[in-house]
Amino acid sequence: MQTTWSPDTEHGTIHNRAELPESVFAFPVQRKEPLSDGDHVRNALARFDQVEGASDADRDLAFANIKAAAAYYGVDVRENSWRDLMR
Repeated sequence: MQTTWSPDTEHGTIHNRAELPESVFAFPVQRKEPLSDGDHVRNALARFDQVEGASDADRDLAFANIKAAAAYYGVDVRENSWRDLMR
């Protein structure tokens, strides 16, 4: 799965979530679960099953985005699939 995530290094410190580009969200279409640092990556993993209205394709993309952000921020992801995150 091709990711859409990229670290937001162009905008400096952003204090308003609405100012974040779509490329920093796990779910870019829904603008859910920003992946702007390691804590947000861990939070996205923990809350993955709480995102409503996401298709399987949305979840495939979100999981790929989370894995890319996790690698960038040095966060360990033990799950092999987003289905492992569903409770």
